[in-house]
Amino acid sequence: MPDAQLGTFKLHYELIGRSGSPVVLIMGLTVPGRSWRSILPALEPHHRVAYFDHRGVGGSSAPRGPYSMAQMAGDVVALMDHLGWAQAHIVGLSMGGMVAQHVALNSHSRVLSLTLLATHAGGWQARLPQLKGVFHFFQTQLLRDRQAKLSALSNLLFPKEFLQTCDRHAVRQGLEDDFGEAVPKSVLLSQYAAIQGHYTADKLGRLKHLPTLVIRPGQDILVRPEESDRLARLIPNARLARFDRCGHAVTRQDPQRVARELLQHFAAADRLG
Repeated sequence: MPDAQLGTFKLHYELIGRSGSPVVLIMGLTVPGRSWRSILPALEPHHRVAYFDHRGVGGSSAPRGPYSMAQMAGDVVALMDHLGWAQAHIVGLSMGGMVAQHVALNSHSRVLSLTLLATHAGGWQARLPQLKGVFHFFQTQLLRDRQAKLSALSNLLFPKEFLQTCDRHAVRQGLEDDFGEAVPKSVLLSQYAAIQGHYTADKLGRLKHLPTLVIRPGQDILVRPEESDRLARLIPNARLARFDRCGHAVTRQDPQRVARELLQHFAAADRLG
């Protein structure tokens, strides 16, 4: 992956596709950009796609924290500047969806469309997962045995019904590939500080004329599914796509449908532009 020098730190990114309107994919809390790989083959023939490692993650350097959503949204716009992209479709998952909201609000003219997956608009209730989500999250942070941590992560990201029928070895391998490198606690806390400061509910009405897609995983225990409903209400004319059998890792569980929804959304926005 190449690097973009953004002020005092470098941002590690990857670029695929040679034609089509630009797309920027924004991952979640401490998750490297390569975690988008399940949907990349479907996007590559149609769009130029950039994905990256957040500050402090993977190949990106770690400026001193704590971080804010404004800073992380600024990283996205700075990457677009580095690539020479005046505008792009902005897609964010989980914490990445929070960052995406701030990109759209702070740099509206740079955004062709907005897609928000498994995320929320902020507030204390929105930040509180279901109890079993809290349990599995703390297991992923506190357990020392690697296999036990991966098991807890699987339970956090996927519904039990899916884990009973999927190729669990393949799922574990994918998680091992993406979460095998430990992220420093200072980075986790710095990014978590940005999440704690995230609140856009009183501003999202400004996005009335921005084509917006909200993807709602119905079995998510980390971000409550009703938060997607709330986002779709707060953003006028937003379209809600229900993935009723999916958990938080919706791009891993149903990548083909996610990619179809994205391509349809991008195409509709491009026709408007």
